[in-house]
Amino acid sequence: QVQLVESGGGLVQPGGSLRLSCAASGRTFSSYDMAWFRQVPGKEREPVAGIRGNAFMRYYTDSVKGRFSISRDNAKNTVYLQMNSLLPEDTAVYYCAATLKALLASSWTQPLHYDYWGQGTQVTVSS
Repeated sequence: QVQLVESGGGLVQPGGSLRLSCAASGRTFSSYDMAWFRQVPGKEREPVAGIRGNAFMRYYTDSVKGRFSISRDNAKNTVYLQMNSLLPEDTAVYYCAATLKALLASSWTQPLHYDYWGQGTQVTVSS
């Protein structure tokens, strides 16, 4: 069982930056592949970025490539999402997700691939 707790959300102006954190419980964090998703009311949850347990592979959805960066610190049981050059359309609740199943290019975008989810943190990009 893994518990995930996101933090770091808030209100930021367009062009600004935020860093989200997701702290995980348990002693086998490095065994979990991790991802960030986001969701706005009335829309499906969409993938943002994914990272393998050893951090050798990272995945990004096209709309955030070059602006967002996912990373992890296995010693701290934490995964991060650095978000730069934020746009109003990045406004959403951001969720952290974990799975013991390997993230592949064909699977990381699918919410059903993940076993554990955090409660979400709100990111609002507005002037």
